[in-house]
Amino acid sequence: MKRIITILAALSLLLCAAMSVQAADIDLAKKSTLEKVIQSGELRVGTEAGYMPFEMTDKKGQVVGFDMDMCKEMAKAMGVKLTIINTAWDGIIPGLLSNKYDIIASGMTVNQERNLKVNFANPYIVVGQTALINKKWADEIKTYKDLNNPKYTITSKLGTTGEQAAKRMFPKAQYKSFEMEDQAMLEALNGKATATVYDLPMTSIFYAQRGKDADMKFLNEPFTYEPLGWAINKGDPDFLNWLNNFLVQMKNDGRYDRIYNKWFGSNKWLKNVQ
Repeated sequence: MKRIITILAALSLLLCAAMSVQAADIDLAKKSTLEKVIQSGELRVGTEAGYMPFEMTDKKGQVVGFDMDMCKEMAKAMGVKLTIINTAWDGIIPGLLSNKYDIIASGMTVNQERNLKVNFANPYIVVGQTALINKKWADEIKTYKDLNNPKYTITSKLGTTGEQAAKRMFPKAQYKSFEMEDQAMLEALNGKATATVYDLPMTSIFYAQRGKDADMKFLNEPFTYEPLGWAINKGDPDFLNWLNNFLVQMKNDGRYDRIYNKWFGSNKWLKNVQ
């Protein structure tokens, strides 16, 4: 009899524990940003509209680009309206942490430093750092490794992985930082710097627009591995799960390819943003 009572008591404790875990899971789900988005009927996206072709402002003043089209599909899948909040890059993570928006979609590279502050969904695209060389130094610089020389000056955008890569991989070179990537690229184009280092999509566009005519040398083989991901606040497994499953669906039903080809397979969109 005592054995039966002991077993029943153990089963009762297990049942209570299971109910407690289930209740905790339900409470966590209720606190999810995903639930708040559904209830409010609005998905707020933080971005910095200055990274072609991911996010930029068109001639009508609208923020457009690869990330924005992906977010439109995201909002559509949620059944809510999309609100784009354009913000400065140096304040984009603090804006998420202070609940100014629900998610960051801004060509953000997933790295360990940022991951200490936010969680990232699975990468939706992988890019890497490349270099544009001024024509004066084009013949003597054969590979990116040649840039690690004190006689060279390298530029990039402040607070980006381009800046991090330039400082880490070319410590012997002189470095100049700029608020915007096009300023950094123009510095190299005009011969005030040897080279500019930045993500492949943006350097490709700049080279096609201006660098090629100026006889710049384009080192277009990425020398870093940089996955881009959507950032959300920590402690939100439900939202993270939804985003990862959304991305899988996008990549397997043709929508991702359609959006990718629109922004990376053609330059027709350039005339609408210049």
